[in-house]
Amino acid sequence: MNESTEGAPPHRYTAAVAGDVERRWQQYWDEHGTFHAPNPTGPLAEDAGVPEDKLFVQDMFPYPSGQGLHVGHPLGFIGTDVFARYSRMTGRNVLHTMGFDAFGLPAEQYAVQTGQHPRTTTENNIERYLAQLRQLGFGHDTRRRISTIDPEYYRWTQWIFLQIYNSWYDAEQGKARPIAELEEQYERGERATPDGRDWSELTRIERSAILDTHRLAYVDESPVNWCPGLGTVLSNEEVTSEGRSERGNFPVFQRNLKQWMMRITAYADRLIDDLDRLDWPEKVKAMQRNWIGRSRGATVHFPVHAAATEAGDEAAASSIEVFTTRPDTLFGATYMVLAPEHPMVDELTPEQWPEGVDERWTGGASSPAEAVAAYRHAASLKTEMDRQENRDKTGVFTGCYAVNPVNGARIPVFVADYVLMGYGTGAIMAVPGQDQRDWDFAEAYGLEIIRTVQPDDDFDGEAYLGDGVVVNSANDEGFSLNGLDITEAKDAVVTWLSEHGYGGADVQYKLRDWLFSRQRYWGEPFPIVYDVEGIAHALPEHMLPVELPEVEEYSPATYDPEAAETKPVPPLEKATDWVEVELDLGDGKRPYRRETNTMPNWAGSCWYQLRYIDPTNSERMCDPENERYWMGPRPEEHGPDDPGGVDLYVGGVEHAVLHLLYSRFWHKVLYDLGYVSSEEPYRKLFNQGYIQAYAYTDSRGVYVPAEEVVEENGRFFYNGEEVTQEYGKMGKSLKNVVTPDQMAEEYGVDTFRFYEMSMGPLEDSRPWATKDVVGAHRFLQRLWRLIVDENTGRLRVADVETSTEDRKQLHRAIAGVREDFAGLRFNTAGAKLIELNNYVTKTYSAAEATPRELAEALVLMIAPMCPHVAEELWHRLGHEGSLAHGPFPEADERYLVDETVEYPIQVNGKVRSRVTVPADADQDAVQAAALAEEKVAAALDGGEPRKVIVVPGRLVNVVV
Repeated sequence: MNESTEGAPPHRYTAAVAGDVERRWQQYWDEHGTFHAPNPTGPLAEDAGVPEDKLFVQDMFPYPSGQGLHVGHPLGFIGTDVFARYSRMTGRNVLHTMGFDAFGLPAEQYAVQTGQHPRTTTENNIERYLAQLRQLGFGHDTRRRISTIDPEYYRWTQWIFLQIYNSWYDAEQGKARPIAELEEQYERGERATPDGRDWSELTRIERSAILDTHRLAYVDESPVNWCPGLGTVLSNEEVTSEGRSERGNFPVFQRNLKQWMMRITAYADRLIDDLDRLDWPEKVKAMQRNWIGRSRGATVHFPVHAAATEAGDEAAASSIEVFTTRPDTLFGATYMVLAPEHPMVDELTPEQWPEGVDERWTGGASSPAEAVAAYRHAASLKTEMDRQENRDKTGVFTGCYAVNPVNGARIPVFVADYVLMGYGTGAIMAVPGQDQRDWDFAEAYGLEIIRTVQPDDDFDGEAYLGDGVVVNSANDEGFSLNGLDITEAKDAVVTWLSEHGYGGADVQYKLRDWLFSRQRYWGEPFPIVYDVEGIAHALPEHMLPVELPEVEEYSPATYDPEAAETKPVPPLEKATDWVEVELDLGDGKRPYRRETNTMPNWAGSCWYQLRYIDPTNSERMCDPENERYWMGPRPEEHGPDDPGGVDLYVGGVEHAVLHLLYSRFWHKVLYDLGYVSSEEPYRKLFNQGYIQAYAYTDSRGVYVPAEEVVEENGRFFYNGEEVTQEYGKMGKSLKNVVTPDQMAEEYGVDTFRFYEMSMGPLEDSRPWATKDVVGAHRFLQRLWRLIVDENTGRLRVADVETSTEDRKQLHRAIAGVREDFAGLRFNTAGAKLIELNNYVTKTYSAAEATPRELAEALVLMIAPMCPHVAEELWHRLGHEGSLAHGPFPEADERYLVDETVEYPIQVNGKVRSRVTVPADADQDAVQAAALAEEKVAAALDGGEPRKVIVVPGRLVNVVV
């Protein structure tokens, strides 16, 4: 410990004493089930029933890393524990627990390197985490702890997948419905088949294909990041800006592959609109709105003609559909662009170049097909970020022309990588006069530029993006937008498009359906099998869970890193005895083939709040009565538009979009199907900040151990050599890691908890400074000293009378601490407790005893932040059992009212004096007292003030 204990009194609160106290009370909590929260029904119910006043507090799922926790990790966990403990002490039924999001790539990678099964690695990591969590004294209901790798947990993840797979989104009703109801509509003839045939005339394969186009979970070809060198598809986050894999630095290619998808786009409007009903940080709501990217505009159909055919000579073979938010600029569309992955590219590419084609458009190729093929290959080597951010626009002419519907102009169709298949329709009408990317492309390829909005007089740029009057926008048939403002022009052209059959108003989204397949071993198997005709079948519930088989190799098949045309072979393909099965799905035993992709690691974290509620239920994912109690809407408490959900969800802002969006989507499907009463999973969200740390590098730029660096006069030295200080993330590579274990050994866990909560607002990031921890420890020593005699160990508390000033100090602290705990302002709560402790120490340290009234209140108020020492002192104060369920002190209003108020007096804006008056003095009395003050009277010099302003309870302003 930093502070020497040599020669210290024998009963002082030291790290050793703290360790004994902490272990003893942790054992007591475990043995007595102190933090068990009763359910209304089921195995976790109690005879006494449940209180109406409940609280569900949840931390974002941790991943059990083999490195364990450093002091930055538990910041949010301690915050939720303090809030949960405070709420429990005020009489609320508090559900607070923690599980593990344990599937994922790190354990699989370790298995590939070592041959050790990912389950072994993960379970060892979980044990390490559990030991650290227990040491930190968290008040978790351990009966509710879950892990996503437990088959009894992922059984229900698979069950939820099947509910989604067996559902479709009814746009008319605005909700998900069972796919069986859609099939009944087809059977009854209430819904027409795509080709108009009767449902009974269709083959089994045809019926299945039609239903699959409606399912909320479906298989489709989609562009993915394919890495042959690793043998797997990568997420965008796993690809570098150079278009290579973060792991291994292999080339990554854009390829269309069959993947499982989730139709999250069906919920786009609800996901945006319901954000207004949530108590979430505004920046997180903005991030989700931007990610979903709802845009209002128009769909426009451009007829397409063969390359050598003059526009209008024959009917168009087909049309290209574009979505634009600026239909008012349609007269300025001078060319079109398709994304390289657009499905119409092959259809529109002729065998020969049209006569007189500009050589800049051909890419040096002898034919359109050759040019397009070469360009598509080059584009597949780039990431989406590269394609979006590169100012040097490239592309090739398809050899095909389209017709601008508003003026009949014949415009060339290009393939260019700055257009992405994932946005809009994968095709754009290019308006270089009003879009800088289009301007850059037009300049490079010699294409016409037509302005459709009159720029400001002082505009001297290229593409004009501002407001203005529409120009150059009329056709020979008398349709004109000229002279209108942009809003008027949009309405007019949308009406014209609709009337002439070329499109109309539309809403589109940046959000794309969720890619739900992974070519990995360590994930949840899909509960899907395929018959000999390739038709997918959902497994019945009694066949769940589908457990992961044992395999000898955990890595997928890998290829030559440049072999772009290869395709993934997941590790499960090798488990042939598991893949090829005979099952009876209701029509006799037949051969089937299992799905060999696994679910992404997001799957298990989409719904874990529901399993926390009912973790031992073997019949249901979650009993409706338990879900309604813990998560159901409470309009009387939260207002008439309350969607329900977890009462407080705490975690990092890095999960603002994907995890939270996916969870909301799954929860809304379950709500639509009647499995939950809450429309949202998380009613209130709080993003904690981060603990960062100083790191130090020597003259070579090599990191040195931060704990061995010495500061001298603002400079830093390691082994006598000056080093450079930097500030950033805590991590092993920077040699600046501090662990909770170290803090527990040197100071005790309660000191560590109090220091972390006192460092600053929970939502702010802050630097770690080990040297400052001693301040928190000394505070607890002073508190201990008020109650326990350091020399004898006897109780130094007595039932002695307290003064009116004592009670004023006490009850003001109680009121402030209660308000701070309820508002998650733990740093200011800690400051108020230090202030009260200092007052009591100053007043009673020399006395024979501390008044019990003050001592007990201090112990109870410190308990949420420092639970072990509080439990110990409460016990020594003569109380049986635990204080975990309160009581938390209540403030007496009588002691919160001031008898007098001090007013600062400003004369012409500067404070000249102060006056103290009775708290109930009216404004006339305050004014009279202020004007009678000596310095104010001197400033008036016998005259009358021009004006006197009394701000009740705050100040008096005298204008002379």
